[in-house]
Amino acid sequence: GNPPAFGLTIQKVCSGFPQHPVHSSKVSKFKLHSKLQCSLNGTAQLGWQSCSSCNKPKSRHHPKTFPVLDGRVPAAYRPVFQENLRNSEAVIKRYSELLERVKEGGGENAVLRHTQRNKKMFVRERLRLLLDHADFLELSPLAGLHMPYGNVPAAGCLTGIGRICGIWCVFIASDATVKGGTIYPIGVKKQLRAQEIAMENRLLSVHLVDSGGAFLPLQSELFPDKLHGGRFVPQAVIYTAVSVSPQVAVVCGSCVAGGAYIPTMAEESVIIDKIGTLFLAGPPLVKAATGEDVSPEELGGARLHSQVSGCSDHFASSEEEAYECIRNVVSTLNCEPVPEQDREPDSPLYSPEELLGLAPLGYSCTLPVKLILSRLVDGSRFQEFKATYGTTLVTGFGHVEGHLVGIVASNGELGHDAALKGSHFVQLCGQRGIPILFLQNTAPQPAGPASISQAEAHSNRLKAQASMMAAVACAALPKITIVIGGCFGSDSYVMCGRSFSPNFLFLWPNARVGLVDSQHFPTVPPAGDWTGEELELKQLKAKLEEESSDFYSSARLWDDGIILPQDTRKVIAQCLEIMEQKKYQAVSPRPHPIIRM
Repeated sequence: GNPPAFGLTIQKVCSGFPQHPVHSSKVSKFKLHSKLQCSLNGTAQLGWQSCSSCNKPKSRHHPKTFPVLDGRVPAAYRPVFQENLRNSEAVIKRYSELLERVKEGGGENAVLRHTQRNKKMFVRERLRLLLDHADFLELSPLAGLHMPYGNVPAAGCLTGIGRICGIWCVFIASDATVKGGTIYPIGVKKQLRAQEIAMENRLLSVHLVDSGGAFLPLQSELFPDKLHGGRFVPQAVIYTAVSVSPQVAVVCGSCVAGGAYIPTMAEESVIIDKIGTLFLAGPPLVKAATGEDVSPEELGGARLHSQVSGCSDHFASSEEEAYECIRNVVSTLNCEPVPEQDREPDSPLYSPEELLGLAPLGYSCTLPVKLILSRLVDGSRFQEFKATYGTTLVTGFGHVEGHLVGIVASNGELGHDAALKGSHFVQLCGQRGIPILFLQNTAPQPAGPASISQAEAHSNRLKAQASMMAAVACAALPKITIVIGGCFGSDSYVMCGRSFSPNFLFLWPNARVGLVDSQHFPTVPPAGDWTGEELELKQLKAKLEEESSDFYSSARLWDDGIILPQDTRKVIAQCLEIMEQKKYQAVSPRPHPIIRM
């Protein structure tokens, strides 16, 4: 009865995933010709030029001449390193406990009822049948924990990115063990975010619908506003028509009320016999309204929608048949997989496990950010830009598992020179089309100016930061943000925080997110000596401390999930490959989406 473990944010489960053949014949054409054949055909060996006979982009030739970073931790930093390490171990333990709770879905009894009485697969088992192999980037697994209206594990749905037939796909899968699959406000937000990722990266969306519709007691937070549940419908239409983001769906359980629009607006949908039902109002409401007794199968079962209404395009007698059908549907979408590159990246020279000691407990425990870079980039090689100017921001180029990336990393207070340097570098990346990786650890906000000269310096700093904000906002290229420490105040905007819409934003388990850092609040007298004002200050500080936790942030979808520091390089590489899908997605004119009925 226990649900299968599916790993942390990035999973490697070598067993349990069937090794599906790649259905698209287009994948094989990238493997047909050797380098020698390409050379004989006169193809250039550098850059992205392709062989006319095999159409295979040549692998990038990554220079081995980038300077090697010194990633050794000096003896003077060892006490801080050990303090950070102890904190990392504590927060990772807490993170693992929360993740285990999420993987239980709605609890053991709910899972047993779902799998044994209702004869349905657990949501993670369904993904195992769909995915090519075990790599799966799960998004926001802690969403919905400790919400004002109670715990909603994983926000009642599993979202993430994996491959079908070699094509990167976004999955939005209902978990009917959580509150019967009913949709809460946080579930709406999670699904809209997954849909947004699909649009930005031109990824296929796969919906596994097993939902009882909206949670009616919270209808005022679910229904009427612009970014409430109804937003899913126009976005589905717009993304399919304009952004070339196809959508397919499987009705693998109840599909009620607003949820009924998802499969009917998909390009193709599958419904499963005996367990899939689709209607706006179920049998109890029919009974209450008309007095008529009707079964779910008669009202909206698989045979009705496959043979009579036409709302479903494919009838499946079992879940296994349904997911194999969806794999076949994906192979007909004429989507190009990202071609395999002949990358042989060098591993960093320093252990990624040491990132636990480099993850700062607080800003006062921050070590030089180049120590972190030396454990992320290939061969620990980094071509720094403006190395001796504005040194509180580190900028430069490196490779992550063969992918060239521009790096902007906080290394202290973002002053005037650092902000101008960041603005310059971000614009360079924009011109060259190089993705940017932001490593964010913002400094406490400086005190207000106390003199005219300080006011002038403060003004210049703000102008330089505004320049960098504009550069970041206008850079039309992929951006990934990793919060490795603090995410506070306006500096977090400059470093491509959530409001600047990076393609992906992840947190380390030690991260803190807030407008101000509560640790830099004025101190209060010892217990028993508080005035009313000081007591309010103490309560405010405690509230800010609680609400700046990364677990609080991730539960509310202010990010795309928490990742372990030692997994950072792998997650970055996977995101870069996912974002490359857009390059190989054919764009054909689509004045409107598919009109099904």
